[in-house]
Amino acid sequence: MNSLSKEHKLLWMRIRTILMQEWDPIGVYEEDSESDDEYDSYVPNIFRLALEDRDATRIAKSLTQIAQVSMGLSVLRTDHDLQVAELIIAAKEEILG
Repeated sequence: MNSLSKEHKLLWMRIRTILMQEWDPIGVYEEDSESDDEYDSYVPNIFRLALEDRDATRIAKSLTQIAQVSMGLSVLRTDHDLQVAELIIAAKEEILG
């Protein structure tokens, strides 16, 4: 992350926050919690998709796949994943234009 521009670092951190506070498929988020790094390993892929100008549907599919395959969740929240993906796209547009 050190080689990223200031704007890219800001987007990285915003995606990290969105995944923790808004996506949170396993329900671990608590304000002022020490477990705020729970989804950090998923940030690079989502960040890359955002930078590649993938649409919200593609990012949402990735979020759903992470929840299903990586986390083993059987209850999928595809509508919620799409809403989260739209937040990520909006953050990218706000920060990077």
